[in-house]
Amino acid sequence: MGYPSIFATGVLQYDKDKTWNGYTIYPSAKGALLIDMNGNEVNLWAGLGGFPNKILPGGYVLGTTGVRESKKAYQDQLDLVQVDWDGNIVWKFDHTEYIEDEGQEPKWQARQHHDFQREGNTVGYYYPGGEPKVDSGNTILLVHENVTNPAISDKELIDDKIIEVDWEGNILWSWKASDHFDEFDFDEAAKNTLARNPGLHGEAGGDWLHVNCVSVLGPNKWYDAGDERFHPDNLIFDSRNANILAIISKATGEIVWQIGPDFSKTKELRALGWIIGQHHFHMIPKGLPGEGNLLVFDNGGEGGYGTPNPSSVTGNNNAHRDYSRVLEFDPITLEIKWQYTPMEAGFLLFTDASKFYSSYISSAQRLPNGNTLITEGSDGRLIEVTPEHEIVWEYINPYFRGIGGKFTMNGIYRAYRVPYEWIPQLPKPEEVSIAPINVETFRVPGASKGAGTGKVTTVEGVDPNASNITGMGRADKKEDKQEDKRLDFCVLSVNKSDLESK
Repeated sequence: MGYPSIFATGVLQYDKDKTWNGYTIYPSAKGALLIDMNGNEVNLWAGLGGFPNKILPGGYVLGTTGVRESKKAYQDQLDLVQVDWDGNIVWKFDHTEYIEDEGQEPKWQARQHHDFQREGNTVGYYYPGGEPKVDSGNTILLVHENVTNPAISDKELIDDKIIEVDWEGNILWSWKASDHFDEFDFDEAAKNTLARNPGLHGEAGGDWLHVNCVSVLGPNKWYDAGDERFHPDNLIFDSRNANILAIISKATGEIVWQIGPDFSKTKELRALGWIIGQHHFHMIPKGLPGEGNLLVFDNGGEGGYGTPNPSSVTGNNNAHRDYSRVLEFDPITLEIKWQYTPMEAGFLLFTDASKFYSSYISSAQRLPNGNTLITEGSDGRLIEVTPEHEIVWEYINPYFRGIGGKFTMNGIYRAYRVPYEWIPQLPKPEEVSIAPINVETFRVPGASKGAGTGKVTTVEGVDPNASNITGMGRADKKEDKQEDKRLDFCVLSVNKSDLESK
């Protein structure tokens, strides 16, 4: 997919009558940025990191104040802090590990990465009754710990660890992924690949799982019906590098529910499709449309360990797909209940599938009106889509990070929408709908007047309304509508055959 060197940023379209209106927060290159529905920047906590940033009731924000700078570190944050509306730190945690990096003063660090949850809310975004505590309560953090485990590899590992800390910073509970290696259902090919290269990042070690989310299940209909796997205290997470999605028993630490790394094992898994490099896997909280179903941004890109193939001569990242999906599915039957894929985005040809594609970062949040806020992270794009897949709000991050001397990356790790009431410091903003611009006629100042404004010459014997692109007729013709359906079926058939062959 090609990109123009100049394009619009900020809010591109907005239908205020179809959206779930509120404030949106995301980690920008400038800091934690809070915007209203029209894209007005209502507060920037300058320099505050976000892995991710989350808003709490009362205008508080959770974020980080710095990153561990060392060849021995990979994505380690120094701390996790809660700041008020004016930037004052009111809570801080940094006592996961005492770090002695070469050439630096030893100090306590959180080593937090990718996710955290404050007590009172299971997923970190708004749902009825889910108000995170702001002056007390426990916090769950995803952190790193370096380990050696010969059962996995003879290389040093960057292990994923989940901890729960109280308001005073005492660690009350912990779970370490490497202790449960035998529960992850790796086959021999995957184990061999892991042993050779467990996701190595130089001196930092092997990021063998790369867990990128953790949340609490909370009250749900499955547990109410007697299924102990879905106890409200249990924790749900995913492994981006291994293509694994799982639930941990809080009481025993055992993995009690899992899909992946092999999505060809059962008819149900094959129907669900191969999930690759996913992010933000969680259960939709009680009180929201789709409650109890699982929601995930299935990135595609590459991930997994296994037998070498043409896309992976080493066996690392041996699964590959060049488009993304947002999936909502039943955790019992694995039936897809709702999805947003390139097809739903309106791209009928499989060659256009990559037009909905973020191979890393990204997220999806279910909103109270049934819409879904999607972070298509790699390109800094946020969209709110209805259950019928209509885009009713679209925003492009205007802030870019410099890479190689060029400002080329405006990616958004994860964004959240919260209600206006959570920000009492501000009056409710005026909401003004923004109609989508007709890209065929829009021109920047000083350019041509736009399409259809010049001389039109008819050619003898040629229908002026016919398309001159082979195979792409007018969409308002009956036969061409049928062709659209055949294109739909063609794409679906390719996906199904691909899954069955695997």
